[in-house]
Amino acid sequence: MVPPVSRGGLEMRYLTGAQAQRLERLLRGRQRVLRDEIRAGLLSSDEQHHKDLAGMVADVGDESVANLLADLDVKSIDRDVGELRDVEAALERLARGVLGVCADCGGDIGYDRLEANPAATRCIRCQDGYERTHAHEGTPTL
Repeated sequence: MVPPVSRGGLEMRYLTGAQAQRLERLLRGRQRVLRDEIRAGLLSSDEQHHKDLAGMVADVGDESVANLLADLDVKSIDRDVGELRDVEAALERLARGVLGVCADCGGDIGYDRLEANPAATRCIRCQDGYERTHAHEGTPTL
């Protein structure tokens, strides 16, 4: 374990300065990509576009496909907005010097995990437990 690095007056528990800079570059890059995708999605999914698409359909089946495509556009934008919030929260944790601290156990999140997913909030052990207990959360039942 590397000694803590000072960043903005706070100490990061194990990230080196180079590691923190690499993670910040990754996060900022992903932030730019997500903002561009959200902007493009909003421009392409405006209501007029859907009306034009729906006006071109010849039957109920075609209309259903047009509605499905519009819904997929909205879901894609929602997913990107959620990920953007996660990225921005990770940038805030980085600024506070607590990026890489597991939200559940308070232990360190491994650097390899952070490099793969800089917005990770849990160590692998806690993430595995979370996924086991929340795997079916929100799943509709009959």
